[in-house]
Amino acid sequence: MKIPKGLKMGDTIGLVGASSATPPESLQPAIEAVEKLGFNVVVGDSCRERHGYLAGSDELRANDVNRMFQDPSIDGIFSIRGGYGATKILPLLDYEMIKKNPKVFAGYSDVTAMHIAFNQLCDLVTYHTPMPSTEFIKQEMDDYTWSSFIKAVTITEENSYYLSNPTNQEMTTLVSGKATGQLVGGNLTLVAASLGTPYEIDTKGKILFLEDIDEYERSIDRMLTQLQLSGKLEEASGILLGAWTNCGPQNPDRPEHSLRLQTIFEEILVPLKKPVLMDVACGHCLPTMSLPLGRTISFNTETKTIEVVE
Repeated sequence: MKIPKGLKMGDTIGLVGASSATPPESLQPAIEAVEKLGFNVVVGDSCRERHGYLAGSDELRANDVNRMFQDPSIDGIFSIRGGYGATKILPLLDYEMIKKNPKVFAGYSDVTAMHIAFNQLCDLVTYHTPMPSTEFIKQEMDDYTWSSFIKAVTITEENSYYLSNPTNQEMTTLVSGKATGQLVGGNLTLVAASLGTPYEIDTKGKILFLEDIDEYERSIDRMLTQLQLSGKLEEASGILLGAWTNCGPQNPDRPEHSLRLQTIFEEILVPLKKPVLMDVACGHCLPTMSLPLGRTISFNTETKTIEVVE
């Protein structure tokens, strides 16, 4: 795996909109938030365009991503937001060129589609992080989240370090054990959507991280079952579960007609007899951890520790 050069003060960040359109009122605050971190900013056309719910046409969004990787004056690339649309541009990306121009690429949620493609087709380590027009401009943005983000994108080549939750949020064990492997995954919806495509996630011998937002519990059940039936859960060496924000029953007044997420996890994941660590502070939540996708990690459910290893 190619670990991109860490960012430093004064570097230039390219902002791209590979998914949903950026609300006009959020663009300038997002630019200023990145500038406050000490970076210069180049704004891609996709951050200003709209094609229905998308940030411009598929071709425009893909061209923005390709251009930012190809331009030697751009040091890193931040997805300005998620939403929907990244999967649509995967066939239009120049993976050979991207492989030859490794750079920090950061984002999450819908951006999971691009993380999977870059990890597998470009052998590029990428970063599951909060994004400029969403988390960066929130008043709730906290020191833990900022610190985790900055460390992820600036100290990229650090050989060994721990990924730790905020001090008041403890990880919990679903299945005991230890596991080591390349960290892959992200948003469950996008991971499941990759199946049966040329960009299907490879989990063999890897650590699979999953999180999601605004899904009924039965939808989480369906997607996990899809991963189970496709062999993706069985092939993984271990599983990390992040935040499941607003993922509840369709009929909250009729709890007997639903299953708790905990029950779904127990019924699908426990029989695999693979280590599973839950409540990792990462996903559609604040505080949130930034993750180096593509790096090798080792986790221990007894000590509740996650270590990025050389």
